[in-house]
Amino acid sequence: MHDAYSEQNPALAELRKRLRGGMARMRLNQTDLAARAGLGRTTVSEALSSAKPAPSPGTVAALARAMQMQGQLEELLELRRGAGEVARGEARSVPGRSIGEWQPHDLEVHPAGPGDTASVPGRSGARPMPGYVRRDHDRVLAGLVDDAAAGRSRAVVLVGGSSTGKTRACWEAVQPLAAQGWRLWHPFDPTRAQDALEDLPRVAPRTVVWLNEAQHYLGDRAAGERIAAAVHRLLVTAERGPVLVLGTLWPEYAARYMALPVPGAEDSHSRVRELLADRILSVPETFDASALAAAAALAEGGDRLLADALSRAGADGRIAQDLAGAPELLNRYRHATPAAAAVLEVAMDARRLGVGLHLPQAFLTEAAADYLTDTDHDQLTDDWAERAFAELAAPVHGKQAPLRRTTPRVQRRPPAPSRTIHGRAPSTAGPVFRLADYLEQHGRASRRLLCPPASFWHAAHTHLTDPDDLSNLTDAAENRHRLQWAHSLRQRAADRGNTAALFRLAILGEKAGDQDGAEAMAREAAAHGNTHVLFRLAGMWEKSGDRDGAEVLYREAADHGDTQALFRLAVLREETGDQDGAEALYREAADHGDTQALFRLAVLREEAGDRDGADALARQGIDHGNSHILFRLVGMREEAGDRDGAEALARQAADHGTTNALYSLAGRPGVFDRLWPYGLDPDGTPTSPWSASAPD
Repeated sequence: MHDAYSEQNPALAELRKRLRGGMARMRLNQTDLAARAGLGRTTVSEALSSAKPAPSPGTVAALARAMQMQGQLEELLELRRGAGEVARGEARSVPGRSIGEWQPHDLEVHPAGPGDTASVPGRSGARPMPGYVRRDHDRVLAGLVDDAAAGRSRAVVLVGGSSTGKTRACWEAVQPLAAQGWRLWHPFDPTRAQDALEDLPRVAPRTVVWLNEAQHYLGDRAAGERIAAAVHRLLVTAERGPVLVLGTLWPEYAARYMALPVPGAEDSHSRVRELLADRILSVPETFDASALAAAAALAEGGDRLLADALSRAGADGRIAQDLAGAPELLNRYRHATPAAAAVLEVAMDARRLGVGLHLPQAFLTEAAADYLTDTDHDQLTDDWAERAFAELAAPVHGKQAPLRRTTPRVQRRPPAPSRTIHGRAPSTAGPVFRLADYLEQHGRASRRLLCPPASFWHAAHTHLTDPDDLSNLTDAAENRHRLQWAHSLRQRAADRGNTAALFRLAILGEKAGDQDGAEAMAREAAAHGNTHVLFRLAGMWEKSGDRDGAEVLYREAADHGDTQALFRLAVLREETGDQDGAEALYREAADHGDTQALFRLAVLREEAGDRDGADALARQGIDHGNSHILFRLVGMREEAGDRDGAEALARQAADHGTTNALYSLAGRPGVFDRLWPYGLDPDGTPTSPWSASAPD
């Protein structure tokens, strides 16, 4: 057989020679070897095949132990490292590495069984995975992979609840691409969003872009929309393909991104919504009858992981969740000591009310007090918190823990001239913990009607420092009419630079008569990027009669790029008789795309007798979709007795097809009825009289 991967890779050739020799010495076939090693039959076949990429270090270790080659293990792993270095030789300049070099658990596939405790120091042990049961969504996914292999870029986001098998489905789907030399890139360092935004332009053809838990990319406040735009650009740029973009989301995130904005509100997810349109693939919560039958067949064939899962979850079909440890997580919560249960409920409430993934231990500890009954609280020992966190950190089936300590990634790259994409700020000093996904989702459902007690709000105010966390909790408190806590948290969020909190405090200050305080808050919000608060405050001052103060704020908002503020400044100048100043400001606003400013400019030019200038502005307005300008000029010329001028402009309106718009804006079609009661012929001449009555 032609040795596609080994002929220019001596280390890989030698590695396979030794593995085949061991199998011959043990008189094993590939099926027997797979069973002894705890690996899939396909994995063993590809590890030994000259037409496949190098096997992973974990696979090499498992095969060596199965063939009693532990004495050669270091040499085999050294050969594997050498093979990998050769394979990566020309690919280091682009993101990702060969699919065959990835372990599924490194790509966040939930582990379903115990890790290999006999692994080499410094290396993660090989973890067996249960046999895979293909369902309807897998068949759709396979079709998209086939398209990508055939040269057509594709993208899909699998949407389903926690631990339903989304990531495993993606992993299984890309295996055919490994044999074709495809790469896989999982952006995550220093943060998922920053890595994706910086390196998406460098993605090479024949790359799988792995966006597991896509809310960390598409939902990022600073970068989500730009990431969506970059992915779209990657997909539609022919010379950069083929690529395959795979993502996963919980249903609530998908619903949030796909929801149309309320009229007049900011559209925070427009690019994300466009990217996801027709690219969502639903993953069911449960195995149906045919999937359960397939799982049972694998279990009867010796798959102990599936057999155990079927014994626990066969009745309700939640096999994937069981394999990921979800039921045991729930049992751990239900049977936890009172102190540990209280800490878990604090974490559940924090996550469902908008606090970030990393929960400070100090916050969890202090907030737990009011979750305990008086009796349980009186029985707390001095070391209760230490005991509770240790209890919750103990792993359950699948190596998951109800609440595990985690370390947020820190920025390790040097400052760049381009704008930096920041992740969430650390909430506070000290240890931070992350709630298990399944318990987070359980808490969202089971505790959705409950309001946290006072200790929760007090601990949040005391220990949380991330401005987004504080702003989200402000909204949560206000929605539950905990107004005093909402006010305190808003103050805290404003102190940390949250623009929404600063905006709200500025408006409240103005309403309370604290004009100086409101202005200070508005200026601080503008310094953090929210200039709309200046415009809003200026409008309130204008309404109260303080035109000078309003003009100062409008000017400041305009200097920050607010075209609405430019327009209002122009109106103020016009009202004071400063026509030249008003016209200059209208022109500035029009240059920034404000069609209302074009309208006012056209009127001013018409009033000044500059009909050519007014006509030119009217045509600009039509080009930008505003036919009201042309109609106003028709009316002004008709009122001035210039029937010929009015008719010329009206004919332009008719030629542009804008008469319907003009009718609706005017509320009466009188101008056109008077000029051409029977309409116009295609050549623009008035139509001769005709009747709409039916023929005899």
